Amino acid sequence: METNKYSQDLALALALADAADLITTARYQAQDLVVTTKPDNTPVTDADREAETVIRKMLSEKRPADGLVGEEFGDDKQDKNRYWVVDPIDGTKNFMRGVPTWASLIALVENGEVVVGVASAPALSRRWFAGKGLGSFVTFNGGEERKIHVSKVSEIKDASIAYSDFVGWNERRDLFTSLVDSCWRSRGLGDFWSHMLVAEGAVDIAAEPSLALWDMAALDIIVREAGGTFGAITGEPGPHHRSGLSTNGLLHEKVVSHLNGK
Repeated sequence: METNKYSQDLALALALADAADLITTARYQAQDLVVTTKPDNTPVTDADREAETVIRKMLSEKRPADGLVGEEFGDDKQDKNRYWVVDPIDGTKNFMRGVPTWASLIALVENGEVVVGVASAPALSRRWFAGKGLGSFVTFNGGEERKIHVSKVSEIKDASIAYSDFVGWNERRDLFTSLVDSCWRSRGLGDFWSHMLVAEGAVDIAAEPSLALWDMAALDIIVREAGGTFGAITGEPGPHHRSGLSTNGLLHEKVVSHLNGK
């Protein structure tokens, strides 16, 4: 991998992921896992809170001038132009049930653009990461990094689509169902993994109707540096619009049009 102005930030993000992995893997499938409910009625585990606490501590030491937005402990970015975005465990419900599809998501935003991202999924033995101008990579079981790139499928009828489920599509549910039916293949893989498979070229479209910034920031840069496009299902680019759509780029306008009834 080449180096540029974001190489040190990416190295730090990978170190943050290492620290999170130590905590999450130790608590995964633990018999004494503590689960509570947040005010929005979503579950949170002691592993979520501990992992974010460690990441926050490391960032306060390594990047004290940067802001931070975390799922568990809120927004400390204070209108800063440079801030980190952390989801200590994306896929908490999977984590709780022993389903291995969960990951720690860590990203750096600079002037509104995601410039570094890591998605570390130790139960899948995989880690995806990217930096602006550096490309996107995946490692398996801590092995050698492999550069990844999106597919070249250009027609929806030939495309593979991944998603979590049909919850949250609301008034777009029929449009989403017809999109799924129009594709060559569909799989309910869900959460971060769907989008990482787009970055790898194994899937061509990944769509989620309701997401937060911390669910998407790391995925955005990884998909884009792999040659794809990331944005909202309504068409806006980037992870700031409360829904997530990853494609290989060639399909993006067609998928957006379909999901918006155009």
